[in-house]
Amino acid sequence: MNLVPEINRGAERCVACGLCLPVCPTYRLTQDEAESPRGRIALMRALAQSNLVPSAKLEQHLQHCLVCRACEKACPSYVPYGQLIDAARALTATRRSAAYADAPVLRFLDWLIGSPGRLLRAGKLLYYYQRSGMQRLLRASGLLRLTGVGKLDALLPSLVAPRQLHSFYPAQGIQKGEVSLFIGCIAQIADLKTHEAAIRLLNVLGYDVHIPVQQACCGALHLHAGDTETAKRFMRHNLEAFGDETETVLTTASGCGAVLREYRMYLSDSVAASFGGRVMDISEFLARADWSRLTLQPLPVRIAVHDPCTLANVLRQEKAPHALLRMIPQTEIVPLPENSLCCGGAGTYPLTQPEMAAQLRAAKLGHIKSTMPAILATSNIGCALHLAAGLR
Repeated sequence: MNLVPEINRGAERCVACGLCLPVCPTYRLTQDEAESPRGRIALMRALAQSNLVPSAKLEQHLQHCLVCRACEKACPSYVPYGQLIDAARALTATRRSAAYADAPVLRFLDWLIGSPGRLLRAGKLLYYYQRSGMQRLLRASGLLRLTGVGKLDALLPSLVAPRQLHSFYPAQGIQKGEVSLFIGCIAQIADLKTHEAAIRLLNVLGYDVHIPVQQACCGALHLHAGDTETAKRFMRHNLEAFGDETETVLTTASGCGAVLREYRMYLSDSVAASFGGRVMDISEFLARADWSRLTLQPLPVRIAVHDPCTLANVLRQEKAPHALLRMIPQTEIVPLPENSLCCGGAGTYPLTQPEMAAQLRAAKLGHIKSTMPAILATSNIGCALHLAAGLR
Protein backbone atom coordinates (compact mmCIF):
# COMPACT_ATOMS: atom_id res chain seq x y z
CA MET A 1 0.00 0.00 0.00
CA ASN A 2 1.44 3.34 -1.05
CA LEU A 3 0.46 5.45 1.93
CA VAL A 4 1.27 8.99 0.81
CA PRO A 5 -0.75 8.96 -2.45
CA GLU A 6 -3.61 7.22 -0.63
CA ILE A 7 -3.73 9.94 2.05
CA ASN A 8 -3.50 12.70 -0.56
CA ARG A 9 -6.29 11.23 -2.69
CA GLY A 10 -8.64 10.81 0.27
CA ALA A 11 -7.83 14.17 1.84
CA GLU A 12 -8.50 16.01 -1.42
CA ARG A 13 -12.17 15.02 -1.19
CA CYS A 14 -12.64 16.92 2.08
CA VAL A 15 -14.19 20.37 1.49
CA ALA A 16 -13.96 21.30 5.20
CA CYS A 17 -17.74 21.84 5.40
CA GLY A 18 -17.85 20.93 9.10
CA LEU A 19 -20.79 18.51 8.94
CA CYS A 20 -18.55 15.94 10.63
CA LEU A 21 -18.00 18.07 13.74
CA PRO A 22 -21.30 17.41 15.61
CA VAL A 23 -21.03 13.62 15.16
CA CYS A 24 -17.38 13.30 16.24
CA PRO A 25 -17.12 12.04 19.86
CA THR A 26 -13.68 13.49 20.54
CA TYR A 27 -14.54 16.91 19.10
CA ARG A 28 -17.72 17.04 21.20
CA LEU A 29 -15.64 16.36 24.32
CA THR A 30 -12.76 18.74 23.59
CA GLN A 31 -14.10 21.37 21.13
CA ASP A 32 -10.58 21.19 19.67
CA GLU A 33 -10.38 21.43 15.86
CA ALA A 34 -7.40 19.05 15.84
CA GLU A 35 -9.64 16.47 17.57
CA SER A 36 -12.19 16.61 14.75
CA PRO A 37 -12.24 14.63 11.48
CA ARG A 38 -11.75 17.84 9.50
CA GLY A 39 -8.80 18.84 11.66
CA ARG A 40 -7.21 15.39 11.56
CA ILE A 41 -7.54 15.28 7.77
CA ALA A 42 -5.64 18.59 7.58
CA LEU A 43 -2.93 17.10 9.80
CA MET A 44 -2.76 13.94 7.68
CA ARG A 45 -2.45 15.95 4.47
CA ALA A 46 0.35 18.04 5.96
CA LEU A 47 2.10 14.87 7.15
CA ALA A 48 1.82 13.20 3.73
CA GLN A 49 3.13 16.31 1.96
CA SER A 50 6.07 16.61 4.41
CA ASN A 51 4.80 19.94 5.69
CA LEU A 52 4.55 18.44 9.16
CA VAL A 53 6.98 16.08 10.85
CA PRO A 54 5.80 13.25 13.13
CA SER A 55 5.66 14.37 16.76
CA ALA A 56 4.16 13.28 20.05
CA LYS A 57 1.44 15.92 19.72
CA LEU A 58 0.49 14.85 16.19
CA GLU A 59 0.47 11.23 17.25
CA GLN A 60 -1.78 12.04 20.18
CA HIS A 61 -4.39 13.62 17.90
CA LEU A 62 -4.31 10.60 15.58
CA GLN A 63 -4.48 8.12 18.44
CA HIS A 64 -7.41 9.90 20.10
CA CYS A 65 -9.55 9.03 17.05
CA LEU A 66 -11.85 6.10 17.82
CA VAL A 67 -12.24 5.19 14.13
CA CYS A 68 -15.99 5.15 14.83
CA ARG A 69 -16.51 6.50 11.28
CA ALA A 70 -19.58 8.52 12.19
CA CYS A 71 -17.98 11.26 10.11
CA GLU A 72 -18.12 9.02 7.02
CA LYS A 73 -21.85 8.58 7.46
CA ALA A 74 -22.36 12.35 7.72
CA CYS A 75 -19.93 13.36 4.95
CA PRO A 76 -21.53 14.66 1.72
CA SER A 77 -18.22 14.24 -0.13
CA TYR A 78 -17.79 10.57 0.83
CA VAL A 79 -14.33 11.06 2.30
CA PRO A 80 -12.92 7.56 3.10
CA TYR A 81 -11.94 8.63 6.60
CA GLY A 82 -11.42 5.10 7.94
CA GLN A 83 -8.81 4.34 5.31
CA LEU A 84 -7.20 7.75 5.85
CA ILE A 85 -6.69 7.36 9.59
CA ASP A 86 -5.32 3.82 9.22
CA ALA A 87 -2.89 5.00 6.53
CA ALA A 88 -1.76 7.98 8.62
CA ARG A 89 -1.14 5.76 11.63
CA ALA A 90 0.86 3.38 9.46
CA LEU A 91 2.90 6.33 8.19
CA THR A 92 3.82 7.32 11.75
CA ALA A 93 4.09 3.75 13.08
CA THR A 94 7.86 3.78 13.30
CA ARG A 95 7.67 6.81 15.62
CA ARG A 96 4.89 5.45 17.78
CA SER A 97 6.01 5.07 21.37
CA ALA A 98 3.30 4.82 24.03
CA ALA A 99 0.16 4.07 22.05
CA TYR A 100 1.01 0.58 20.83
CA ALA A 101 4.52 -0.68 20.33
CA ASP A 102 5.85 -0.05 23.83
CA ALA A 103 2.66 -0.75 25.78
CA PRO A 104 3.22 -4.06 27.66
CA VAL A 105 -0.46 -5.00 27.77
CA LEU A 106 -0.85 -4.49 24.02
CA ARG A 107 2.36 -6.37 23.29
CA PHE A 108 0.88 -9.23 25.33
CA LEU A 109 -2.38 -9.10 23.34
CA ASP A 110 -0.39 -9.04 20.12
CA TRP A 111 1.47 -12.19 21.17
CA LEU A 112 -1.70 -13.85 22.47
CA ILE A 113 -3.86 -13.53 19.37
CA GLY A 114 -1.07 -14.79 17.13
CA SER A 115 -1.87 -18.41 18.04
CA PRO A 116 -5.23 -20.18 18.65
CA GLY A 117 -3.42 -22.57 20.99
CA ARG A 118 -2.16 -19.70 23.14
CA LEU A 119 -5.66 -18.22 23.25
CA LEU A 120 -7.17 -21.46 24.53
CA ARG A 121 -4.46 -21.93 27.16
CA ALA A 122 -4.79 -18.30 28.28
CA GLY A 123 -8.56 -18.73 28.51
CA LYS A 124 -8.13 -21.71 30.82
CA LEU A 125 -5.68 -19.82 33.02
CA LEU A 126 -8.00 -16.81 33.26
CA TYR A 127 -10.97 -19.05 34.05
CA TYR A 128 -9.14 -20.67 36.97
CA TYR A 129 -7.80 -17.26 38.00
CA GLN A 130 -11.40 -16.18 38.51
CA ARG A 131 -12.74 -19.47 39.94
CA SER A 132 -9.92 -19.80 42.48
CA GLY A 133 -10.68 -16.40 44.01
CA MET A 134 -7.28 -15.02 43.00
CA GLN A 135 -8.87 -12.23 40.94
CA ARG A 136 -10.99 -11.12 43.90
CA LEU A 137 -7.98 -11.08 46.22
CA LEU A 138 -5.75 -9.15 43.83
CA ARG A 139 -8.46 -6.60 43.10
CA ALA A 140 -9.07 -6.07 46.81
CA SER A 141 -5.34 -5.69 47.47
CA GLY A 142 -5.03 -2.81 45.01
CA LEU A 143 -1.98 -4.39 43.36
CA LEU A 144 -3.68 -4.63 39.96
CA ARG A 145 -4.32 -0.89 39.89
CA LEU A 146 -0.58 -0.26 40.16
CA THR A 147 0.15 -2.10 36.92
CA GLY A 148 -0.99 -1.87 33.32
CA VAL A 149 -2.53 -5.31 33.77
CA GLY A 150 -5.20 -3.74 35.96
CA LYS A 151 -6.79 -2.07 32.91
CA LEU A 152 -7.04 -5.41 31.15
CA ASP A 153 -8.33 -7.20 34.25
CA ALA A 154 -11.07 -4.58 34.68
CA LEU A 155 -12.48 -5.53 31.27
CA LEU A 156 -12.69 -9.26 32.04
CA PRO A 157 -16.27 -10.55 32.25
CA SER A 158 -17.19 -13.63 34.28
CA LEU A 159 -15.70 -16.37 32.12
CA VAL A 160 -17.02 -19.85 31.36
CA ALA A 161 -14.66 -22.81 31.04
CA PRO A 162 -13.06 -22.44 27.59
CA ARG A 163 -13.54 -25.24 25.10
CA GLN A 164 -12.66 -25.87 21.50
CA LEU A 165 -15.64 -25.54 19.19
CA HIS A 166 -16.19 -28.27 16.60
CA SER A 167 -15.66 -27.52 12.92
CA PHE A 168 -19.21 -28.54 11.95
CA TYR A 169 -22.65 -28.42 13.58
CA PRO A 170 -25.49 -29.96 11.52
CA ALA A 171 -28.91 -28.40 11.09
CA GLN A 172 -31.87 -29.80 13.02
CA GLY A 173 -34.88 -30.89 11.02
CA ILE A 174 -35.20 -29.59 7.46
CA GLN A 175 -31.93 -28.15 6.20
CA LYS A 176 -32.43 -24.67 4.73
CA GLY A 177 -28.84 -23.78 4.02
CA GLU A 178 -25.34 -23.56 5.42
CA VAL A 179 -23.26 -20.76 6.89
CA SER A 180 -19.74 -20.24 8.18
CA LEU A 181 -19.14 -18.62 11.57
CA PHE A 182 -16.27 -16.24 12.26
CA ILE A 183 -15.32 -16.52 15.94
CA GLY A 184 -12.50 -13.97 16.14
CA CYS A 185 -9.78 -13.98 18.77
CA ILE A 186 -10.51 -12.40 22.17
CA ALA A 187 -14.19 -13.36 21.79
CA GLN A 188 -13.13 -17.02 21.97
CA ILE A 189 -12.28 -16.34 25.62
CA ALA A 190 -14.65 -13.53 26.58
CA ASP A 191 -17.76 -14.33 24.52
CA LEU A 192 -17.94 -18.12 24.15
CA LYS A 193 -21.57 -18.23 25.29
CA THR A 194 -22.57 -15.99 22.38
CA HIS A 195 -20.87 -18.31 19.90
CA GLU A 196 -22.57 -21.37 21.37
CA ALA A 197 -25.97 -19.65 21.45
CA ALA A 198 -25.52 -18.59 17.81
CA ILE A 199 -24.74 -22.15 16.78
CA ARG A 200 -27.75 -23.60 18.64
CA LEU A 201 -30.13 -21.03 17.15
CA LEU A 202 -28.81 -21.39 13.61
CA ASN A 203 -29.11 -25.19 13.85
CA VAL A 204 -32.71 -24.98 15.11
CA LEU A 205 -33.54 -22.59 12.26
CA GLY A 206 -32.27 -25.21 9.81
CA TYR A 207 -28.71 -24.12 9.02
CA ASP A 208 -25.54 -26.18 8.97
CA VAL A 209 -22.78 -24.23 10.72
CA HIS A 210 -19.16 -24.51 9.61
CA ILE A 211 -16.36 -23.13 11.79
CA PRO A 212 -13.06 -23.17 9.87
CA VAL A 213 -10.41 -24.38 12.27
CA GLN A 214 -7.60 -22.34 10.73
CA GLN A 215 -9.32 -18.93 11.01
CA ALA A 216 -7.47 -16.15 12.84
CA CYS A 217 -7.94 -12.63 14.20
CA CYS A 218 -9.73 -10.36 11.72
CA GLY A 219 -6.74 -7.98 11.73
CA ALA A 220 -8.50 -4.97 13.25
CA LEU A 221 -6.17 -4.57 16.23
CA HIS A 222 -3.07 -4.29 14.04
CA LEU A 223 -4.74 -2.37 11.22
CA HIS A 224 -5.92 0.44 13.51
CA ALA A 225 -2.52 0.51 15.25
CA GLY A 226 -0.71 1.17 11.97
CA ASP A 227 0.76 -2.33 11.58
CA THR A 228 -0.74 -2.88 8.14
CA GLU A 229 1.55 -5.76 7.14
CA THR A 230 0.61 -7.91 10.15
CA ALA A 231 -3.05 -7.09 9.54
CA LYS A 232 -2.70 -8.22 5.92
CA ARG A 233 -1.13 -11.47 7.08
CA PHE A 234 -4.21 -12.19 9.20
CA MET A 235 -6.45 -11.23 6.29
CA ARG A 236 -4.74 -13.66 3.91
CA HIS A 237 -4.92 -16.36 6.56
CA ASN A 238 -8.69 -15.91 6.88
CA LEU A 239 -9.26 -15.85 3.14
CA GLU A 240 -7.47 -19.18 2.90
CA ALA A 241 -9.38 -20.59 5.89
CA PHE A 242 -12.83 -19.63 4.61
CA GLY A 243 -12.01 -20.46 1.00
CA ASP A 244 -13.53 -19.18 -2.20
CA GLU A 245 -16.97 -20.58 -1.35
CA THR A 246 -20.46 -19.12 -1.63
CA GLU A 247 -21.95 -19.56 1.83
CA THR A 248 -22.54 -16.56 4.07
CA VAL A 249 -19.88 -15.76 6.68
CA LEU A 250 -21.58 -14.67 9.90
CA THR A 251 -19.99 -12.56 12.62
CA THR A 252 -21.25 -12.07 16.17
CA ALA A 253 -19.08 -8.96 16.65
CA SER A 254 -19.69 -5.97 14.41
CA GLY A 255 -16.11 -4.75 14.86
CA CYS A 256 -14.81 -7.92 13.22
CA GLY A 257 -17.55 -7.83 10.60
CA ALA A 258 -16.64 -4.29 9.58
CA VAL A 259 -13.01 -5.22 8.90
CA LEU A 260 -13.88 -8.52 7.18
CA ARG A 261 -16.29 -6.69 4.89
CA GLU A 262 -13.48 -4.36 3.76
CA TYR A 263 -10.68 -6.85 3.06
CA ARG A 264 -10.93 -5.81 -0.61
CA MET A 265 -9.57 -2.36 0.34
CA TYR A 266 -6.29 -3.85 1.56
CA LEU A 267 -5.81 -6.94 -0.62
CA SER A 268 -6.20 -6.43 -4.36
CA ASP A 269 -7.39 -9.84 -5.50
CA SER A 270 -10.70 -11.35 -6.56
CA VAL A 271 -10.97 -13.61 -3.50
CA ALA A 272 -10.84 -10.63 -1.12
CA ALA A 273 -13.44 -8.79 -3.21
CA SER A 274 -15.91 -11.68 -3.22
CA PHE A 275 -15.26 -12.53 0.44
CA GLY A 276 -16.46 -9.13 1.66
CA GLY A 277 -19.76 -9.66 -0.10
CA ARG A 278 -20.31 -12.88 1.86
CA VAL A 279 -19.87 -11.27 5.30
CA MET A 280 -23.02 -10.49 7.28
CA ASP A 281 -23.72 -9.55 10.89
CA ILE A 282 -25.66 -12.32 12.59
CA SER A 283 -28.44 -9.94 13.69
CA GLU A 284 -29.14 -9.02 10.08
CA PHE A 285 -29.15 -12.69 9.05
CA LEU A 286 -31.46 -13.78 11.87
CA ALA A 287 -33.82 -10.84 11.34
CA ARG A 288 -34.34 -12.10 7.77
CA ALA A 289 -34.63 -15.79 8.70
CA ASP A 290 -37.83 -17.86 8.75
CA TRP A 291 -38.93 -18.29 12.38
CA SER A 292 -42.27 -19.96 11.63
CA ARG A 293 -41.17 -23.29 13.16
CA LEU A 294 -40.28 -21.68 16.49
CA THR A 295 -42.38 -20.27 19.32
CA LEU A 296 -40.60 -17.70 21.44
CA GLN A 297 -41.27 -17.57 25.16
CA PRO A 298 -42.42 -14.21 26.59
CA LEU A 299 -39.83 -12.09 28.35
CA PRO A 300 -41.63 -9.24 30.17
CA VAL A 301 -38.62 -6.95 30.69
CA ARG A 302 -37.20 -3.74 29.27
CA ILE A 303 -34.18 -4.16 27.02
CA ALA A 304 -32.09 -1.12 26.08
CA VAL A 305 -30.25 -1.56 22.77
CA HIS A 306 -26.85 0.02 22.23
CA ASP A 307 -25.81 0.52 18.59
CA PRO A 308 -22.09 -0.17 18.05
CA CYS A 309 -20.41 2.31 15.71
CA THR A 310 -19.17 -0.42 13.37
CA LEU A 311 -22.69 -1.82 12.99
CA ALA A 312 -24.19 1.63 12.33
CA ASN A 313 -21.47 3.42 10.36
CA VAL A 314 -19.74 0.63 8.42
CA LEU A 315 -22.16 -2.28 8.10
CA ARG A 316 -25.18 0.10 8.20
CA GLN A 317 -27.33 -2.53 9.96
CA GLU A 318 -28.11 -0.85 13.31
CA LYS A 319 -31.85 -1.53 12.93
CA ALA A 320 -31.40 -5.32 12.71
CA PRO A 321 -30.87 -6.04 16.45
CA HIS A 322 -33.91 -3.90 17.33
CA ALA A 323 -36.08 -5.80 14.84
CA LEU A 324 -34.78 -9.14 16.08
CA LEU A 325 -35.43 -8.37 19.74
CA ARG A 326 -38.94 -7.08 19.02
CA MET A 327 -39.86 -10.64 18.03
CA ILE A 328 -39.76 -11.63 21.71
CA PRO A 329 -43.29 -11.43 23.19
CA GLN A 330 -43.94 -8.93 26.01
CA THR A 331 -40.48 -7.37 25.73
CA GLU A 332 -40.11 -3.59 25.70
CA ILE A 333 -37.30 -2.56 23.38
CA VAL A 334 -35.87 0.95 23.81
CA PRO A 335 -32.89 2.49 21.99
CA LEU A 336 -30.18 3.85 24.27
CA PRO A 337 -30.24 7.66 24.05
CA GLU A 338 -27.48 9.23 21.90
CA ASN A 339 -26.93 5.89 20.19
CA SER A 340 -25.05 7.58 17.36
CA LEU A 341 -22.16 8.52 19.67
CA CYS A 342 -19.32 6.10 20.41
CA CYS A 343 -19.19 4.49 23.87
CA GLY A 344 -15.37 4.52 23.96
CA GLY A 345 -15.02 0.74 23.73
CA ALA A 346 -13.31 0.88 20.33
CA GLY A 347 -11.02 -2.16 20.29
CA THR A 348 -7.99 -1.42 22.48
CA TYR A 349 -9.03 2.21 23.02
CA PRO A 350 -9.91 1.71 26.74
CA LEU A 351 -6.33 0.46 27.24
CA THR A 352 -4.51 3.08 25.16
CA GLN A 353 -6.75 6.11 25.86
CA PRO A 354 -8.39 5.29 29.23
CA GLU A 355 -9.31 8.87 30.17
CA MET A 356 -11.13 9.64 26.92
CA ALA A 357 -12.75 6.18 26.94
CA ALA A 358 -14.00 6.71 30.50
CA GLN A 359 -15.54 10.10 29.63
CA LEU A 360 -17.39 8.64 26.65
CA ARG A 361 -18.59 5.69 28.72
CA ALA A 362 -19.80 7.93 31.55
CA ALA A 363 -22.36 9.48 29.22
CA LYS A 364 -23.64 6.02 28.25
CA LEU A 365 -23.85 4.94 31.89
CA GLY A 366 -25.95 8.01 32.61
CA HIS A 367 -28.35 7.05 29.82
CA ILE A 368 -28.52 3.49 31.12
CA LYS A 369 -29.37 4.81 34.57
CA SER A 370 -32.15 7.03 33.20
CA THR A 371 -33.54 4.25 30.99
CA MET A 372 -33.42 1.62 33.78
CA PRO A 373 -33.39 -1.51 31.58
CA ALA A 374 -33.23 -5.05 32.93
CA ILE A 375 -30.89 -5.93 30.05
CA LEU A 376 -28.48 -3.91 27.94
CA ALA A 377 -27.95 -5.45 24.49
CA THR A 378 -25.10 -4.66 22.12
CA SER A 379 -23.70 -6.32 19.01
CA ASN A 380 -19.96 -5.88 19.57
CA ILE A 381 -17.72 -7.60 22.10
CA GLY A 382 -15.53 -4.51 22.64
CA CYS A 383 -18.54 -2.34 23.49
CA ALA A 384 -19.96 -5.09 25.72
CA LEU A 385 -16.75 -5.47 27.75
CA HIS A 386 -16.26 -1.71 28.11
CA LEU A 387 -19.86 -0.96 29.15
CA ALA A 388 -20.07 -3.97 31.49
CA ALA A 389 -16.87 -2.92 33.24
CA GLY A 390 -18.36 0.52 33.78
CA LEU A 391 -21.59 -0.95 35.16
CA ARG A 392 -19.62 -3.16 37.56
